[in-house]
Amino acid sequence: MSERAAPFHCPYCGDEDLRPSAEGGHGAWECASCRRAFQLKFLGLLSPSNTGGRSTPANGGNQDDQHG
Repeated sequence: MSERAAPFHCPYCGDEDLRPSAEGGHGAWECASCRRAFQLKFLGLLSPSNTGGRSTPANGGNQDDQHG
């Protein structure tokens, strides 16, 4: 298994001072600048036919997975 993929910036404020969250579980990060916590989740690979606009992951992710 590979190491945790780290986000480059906070999705809310854009700052780069991010730390893994001990309380949030796998994929959870905390921004020291805006004090928000967020979680990243891999949904799957897109099929080659879904190259533009909003699409569904090829692994069959459901609508709830896309809104977090």
